[in-house]
Amino acid sequence: MLVALSIRNLAVIESIQLQFHQGFHVLTGETGAGKSIIIDALGLIGGARGSADFVRYGTERAEVEASFDMPIDHPVWDTIQQLGIHAEREELLIIRRELSVQGKSLCRINGNMVNLTMLREIGEMLINIHGQHEHQSLLKVDKHLDWLDAYGGSELTAKKEHYREAYGCFMALQRELEQLKQTSQQAYQMLDLYRFQIEELSGAKLQVGEDESLSEERRKLANAEKLMDTVSTAYEKVYGQGALDSVSVALSKLEEVLAYDTVHFQPIIEQLQSAFYQLEDVAFQLRDYRAGIEFNPARLDQIEDRLDALHSLKRKYGSTVEDMLQYLLHIQSETDKIENKDERIEKMEREAAERLVGLVKRAQTLTDARRELADELTGRIEQELKHLHMERTRLDVRLDKLQGANGYEVDGVSVRFTKQGWDDAEFLISPNPGEPLRPLHKIASGGELSRIMLALKTIFAEVDRIPVLVFDEVDTGVSGRAAQAIAEKLAEVARSGQVFAITHLPQVACMADHQYYIEKQVRDDRTSTQVTELNEDGRVTELARMLGGVEVTEKTLHHAQEMLKLAERQKGA
Repeated sequence: MLVALSIRNLAVIESIQLQFHQGFHVLTGETGAGKSIIIDALGLIGGARGSADFVRYGTERAEVEASFDMPIDHPVWDTIQQLGIHAEREELLIIRRELSVQGKSLCRINGNMVNLTMLREIGEMLINIHGQHEHQSLLKVDKHLDWLDAYGGSELTAKKEHYREAYGCFMALQRELEQLKQTSQQAYQMLDLYRFQIEELSGAKLQVGEDESLSEERRKLANAEKLMDTVSTAYEKVYGQGALDSVSVALSKLEEVLAYDTVHFQPIIEQLQSAFYQLEDVAFQLRDYRAGIEFNPARLDQIEDRLDALHSLKRKYGSTVEDMLQYLLHIQSETDKIENKDERIEKMEREAAERLVGLVKRAQTLTDARRELADELTGRIEQELKHLHMERTRLDVRLDKLQGANGYEVDGVSVRFTKQGWDDAEFLISPNPGEPLRPLHKIASGGELSRIMLALKTIFAEVDRIPVLVFDEVDTGVSGRAAQAIAEKLAEVARSGQVFAITHLPQVACMADHQYYIEKQVRDDRTSTQVTELNEDGRVTELARMLGGVEVTEKTLHHAQEMLKLAERQKGA
């Protein structure tokens, strides 16, 4: 759970340090006091994008730090390890976010620098923020399949990966087939050029490294006379003019006096012996090299001609022999594609038909799994809605195949495939008995959408194990019994997790386990937001303000006390 939150220089917040607890927390205060800034701070911890606008005017950077006490078996620790972040499971999980006035962002997890993508991956496992307008996403039909798949968890994800494997292979083959079919007249015109180039390059009988070895041989042949003179002179100096003999005589002389001073002469003799053998080896190498020197003008002419031919080919096909051979392979492949286009198209169409059969099977498996999930999910939502005073509401999920002119024929219907499958999902609702199921966006009111979203969040809290749920004015558009039902549901969810809610309704605030009052203060002509955790008396006063508006009376105070007592009895029931 979230145990502490520190905020400095974020918007109108100068500096606050908050301690949190298990259970249901509410944030209350006048409109514009800065309640949403607390939500923004949690959003930054969760990996939301920030900007220089978040930084308090007149300061250099905004800082937000959150401490989480997480069970050692929570999956967030595995994700942290996979991302290469050093953090012990027995420690607090500390996330720090800094935003500079230049717009730069700095993220740390337990002191380790991470990028925003990594932070978002971690943050999504820790905090789920339901903004006051998020329930509008229920009206976006293209999001309904995402809701359904999210409920399926890892089991459905495995089926989707299985489908995507087949989808990727099928679409890759379709793209290749389409490219082949679109081979234009220009490609056929290129065929003659390719054939000429293949003949020219193949006829050249290119060999890797040939140009380097020929250049080396040409240097030797072109300088054969100079090589002969130089090597012969060196050989004579070493062998023919007594260098070896002189060393041999010196060895003999030193060996005559070795017995008189072994300590000094033995090392010298060994060095001379080594020098004698090295000089002898040099002489033999020079002799052998001289014997191999070739005077062959005809061969030199052949090499010059071959190098000229290679140079000419390089101007057309590549700067090296390796490049030319690579180009030869390319045009041979292109020629084969053009010459055997019809046969290849026929073969690929057969393969595509086979892959389509496999893709259809996997898509149907995905659809069947989604139908089961849809029945289970709508059943659970209806159960949750009963507690939210929508007990007569019926829900269903309509699953249809995506259809279109650019699809693939399946059972006589043109079906479109996507990475998500071939399903088009839409939530349907009947709020009142006797009414048919119709799309959410056509008949659901704002208050109904808020309660449906709360029901979904309640269900998903059990599925994804996110420890911190944040509701920003989820009670918008409701009042009376519906507001009380929402308050009771939030308190119920908080029994197994940690819930934060911004609210203006006293029915919701009184059900909280902990209440924080947010207010703006002006000191030295600067506005700052302060957050205070209320004690029992403070809660009574704040509830009385929420009940009566500006004026707090004895009657509203008494009413507030009664509401808190009733809430305690309700939570203890």
